[in-house]
Amino acid sequence: MKRTHLGIVVVLVAGFSLGPGRGGQADDDAARLQQVASRGIGFLRSRGQAADGSFSGALGPAVTALTTTALLQHGVNPQDTTVSRALRYLEKFVQPDGGIYQSGTYYKNYETSLALICFQAANKDGRYKKLLADAEKFLKDLQWDQGEGKDKSDFAFGGQGYGKNKRADLSNTSFFVEALVAAGNKSNSDAIQRALVFIARCQNHESAANTTPFAAKNPDGGFYYTPDSGGYSQAGKTPDGGLRSYGSMTYAGLKSMIYAGVGPEDPRVKAAVKWLRRHYDLKTNPGMGTSGLFYYYHTFAKALDALGQEVFVDESGKRHSWRKELVAELARRQLQDGSWLNSNQRWYEADANLVTAYALLALHYCRPASE
Repeated sequence: MKRTHLGIVVVLVAGFSLGPGRGGQADDDAARLQQVASRGIGFLRSRGQAADGSFSGALGPAVTALTTTALLQHGVNPQDTTVSRALRYLEKFVQPDGGIYQSGTYYKNYETSLALICFQAANKDGRYKKLLADAEKFLKDLQWDQGEGKDKSDFAFGGQGYGKNKRADLSNTSFFVEALVAAGNKSNSDAIQRALVFIARCQNHESAANTTPFAAKNPDGGFYYTPDSGGYSQAGKTPDGGLRSYGSMTYAGLKSMIYAGVGPEDPRVKAAVKWLRRHYDLKTNPGMGTSGLFYYYHTFAKALDALGQEVFVDESGKRHSWRKELVAELARRQLQDGSWLNSNQRWYEADANLVTAYALLALHYCRPASE
């Protein structure tokens, strides 16, 4: 599995440690990660999948795409019965326009992005080559740009949302960028660079790339949901109308900037990392309590893996072997049947398949890439 670290692609190896050092402790850490992941995989195999191959099919194809990607990332073969049934189920959602989504959905970008990532992970023999090319073109056509009458001055420019008639937002845009990277787009591709225009405007950091009115009102370096359509943060507003930063979007923003080629010395990356050092937390989604906690875990892991730091130093100077700490937290939260659930049901995190997928995706990024 290839992963991007500040623009450098590295290859995951079978032998790894979860932090500095080698030897017995590293082996114990790796074994713990494998044990926790295996229990989650066991839940999805034995209890998560419906007869038609779906995982939580009532929610559309997105949960099936996430769970199947998680299985593939943990080494389950595309020809495995559980995975192959899920892939056949997802193929039913391929549309004539190249998108992979449920008919009548508002979530065309979201569903297609997740499905593209999934099929790319399963494309070892090239069987999904045309499907992937069509889905990539569909996503690029869906992006808010001149084709939708949006020029660069529009706060929606470069972003993606829940379909063409919905506002652009950072969550959807981050999945879009991830899908493009999975499809082989380089950081300097036109679509990713357009997305970067939108992503930069979601940050509470004033710069030449961000002249929105919100950054000056709350210049803390974190990220929020969207500057589009008057601006909105799931964490609410400051008294003077600023948009509050929060954890999951700050990790999503940082990850997306790295995928777009923004380097570690860029003031935008430095500002985001400074916010994250001030709010390092594995008990809550900073600024949101337990809302979206497992979504937060998977963006946390992806972003810090992309940042390429094995040890993350918080504002107080405390050093965190974040991979090991996240594995321990997920192990603590794992239920007896191997699944995970969030007691806070917001954003469907009462769905065991969705939450277990997030946890397994996070665990995948707890496996360090080769040095």
